[in-house]
Amino acid sequence: MAEMNERDTKLVQYLSEAYGKERELESALKAHIALTTKPAYRKRLQQHLRETKAHAKAVERRITKLGGGGQLLQTAVGKAMAAAKGPLHAVRGSGEPERMLKNAKTEYFNEHEEIATYLAIETLAEKVGDRDTARLAKGIRREEERMARFLEGQIKSLTGAVVSEEVPRSQRNGAVGGRRPKRTSAKRSAKRARKKAARR
Repeated sequence: MAEMNERDTKLVQYLSEAYGKERELESALKAHIALTTKPAYRKRLQQHLRETKAHAKAVERRITKLGGGGQLLQTAVGKAMAAAKGPLHAVRGSGEPERMLKNAKTEYFNEHEEIATYLAIETLAEKVGDRDTARLAKGIRREEERMARFLEGQIKSLTGAVVSEEVPRSQRNGAVGGRRPKRTSAKRSAKRARKKAARR
């Protein structure tokens, strides 16, 4: 096999990093799916797990096409990291909504790391004239962006569920110590002025 030039070596380096991350996230997503009871959220995680596996295969094919093969090291590193993180997913938070919220925040972080990774690959590939790699990276980046948008909505929804489960109603929406907050003196003055004007 011919030795890779500098261009292809750099492309393979970036693609291998992406490949390792995809393999790492497969394990994390499986752990999160097992802990997710919200049907729509669970379904989307399962769909994204399929996307993640497809991304890894597509990236691996591209690495091979460019003459690389060292991604096995990245896989081993990624799987080791995921294995180390796996047990933590089960013990996060004080209740089910908070556990799912913490997982959603982790997933949201990971999606943005992937978006940055694929944006870098796309830009690198464009700069060195590799249209196939640029197209692949752009397509994957768009799927990661869609997942990030979905997770943003889940974070808001799950935070609301945590509030409902763990914060008494009397302490929500600006209530203090079970009572509505007192009006400020400016508000009281304005109310008095309106009453005076109404009596005239």
